[in-house]
Amino acid sequence: MKAKSIKGKSPEEIKSALVENESDGFNPTLAIVFLSISQDRDAICKILDKEGISIFGATSNGEFINDEIEKNSTAIILLDINPEYFTILFEEFQDRNFSEAAESVVKKSLDKFTKPAFLIAGSDFKTDVEEMISGFENILGKDVNLFGGMAGDDYTFTEQFVFTNGRSSSHGLVALILDENKIIIKGKATHGWKAVGTPKTVTKSEGNHVFTVDGVSVLELTRKYGGLSELTEENNEQLGLMSTNFPLQLQREKGAPVMRPGLLIDWEDGSFYCGGRVPQGSKVRFSLPPDFDVIEKVVNGLEDLKATEMPDADAVILFSCAGRILSLGPLMSKEIEGIYNVWNAPMAGFFCNGEIARATDGNNDLQNLTACCVVLKEK
Repeated sequence: MKAKSIKGKSPEEIKSALVENESDGFNPTLAIVFLSISQDRDAICKILDKEGISIFGATSNGEFINDEIEKNSTAIILLDINPEYFTILFEEFQDRNFSEAAESVVKKSLDKFTKPAFLIAGSDFKTDVEEMISGFENILGKDVNLFGGMAGDDYTFTEQFVFTNGRSSSHGLVALILDENKIIIKGKATHGWKAVGTPKTVTKSEGNHVFTVDGVSVLELTRKYGGLSELTEENNEQLGLMSTNFPLQLQREKGAPVMRPGLLIDWEDGSFYCGGRVPQGSKVRFSLPPDFDVIEKVVNGLEDLKATEMPDADAVILFSCAGRILSLGPLMSKEIEGIYNVWNAPMAGFFCNGEIARATDGNNDLQNLTACCVVLKEK
């Protein structure tokens, strides 16, 4: 499998880049597309569709190819993969049927492949991602190879889209299904945040709404551990700092913890809504602000993946949390560069509203503030 990454800030630039990359006989069959909502999505899809290229796409909060971060642009990785080795399926969510939509994708994929692996993207900020993940596991079990990210909208948090040839939805699921008998797919999810303090018990929560930890308001404890004494309803400028720098680390029965940042505060009772479920009775720890070690942990984790499981790559896809660039700022370019240099293979990715991957030594999960790297290699 050969892959090439292209970018552009208009349909004309994308068309020109496509023509240039096909001039040496390269004949892509698949395009993985991440683009800003400011881009002409329909026009870009028509260009690819006219060339007979299958499309897996999502809108973004920023996009990148190789080691270059862009914004308000289109990033595409083109692959000349045998059409018999993949298929793309599309489902819209009806009445919040997240699990049923995922199950439908799985059942259709099993009609074509005995061992399918999934790259997925979902739209709609209100999607219950954990329920969607359960739809894949209900049929294929917890060992299913599943990676992806939730679409973005340039941080406006209004309307996100997933799309493929001739179809687009602001409340749907697009899935690239790969035949694992023909394509090797490996991935790793790493956040790098350090925990502080001892594990504490979530004493009251409902879904993603956390009220108390060890019987104390979760907001009060977060203020304490984060030094956010000035965070009040009248002065909430530190809310973004709380979300991106001081997330809860939710302990799982198996594997590494997953991040659960507080996104919306209920000032009446000092509770907040997280970026995913935090079950009552579960254990959490608080986080220290990120430093350069965060980047080193991500890159070192991928170097370990290369050394132990995936020495070579044809293509690399990166789903990185939109919150990471807010936390790391200019250091984000160092992380993208470091990830790209692990394999030096064509890479594309985007900053998303939640990542879908297996936690280290754990199960498939909704990740937050995490870098999820997926590596592809034809057998």
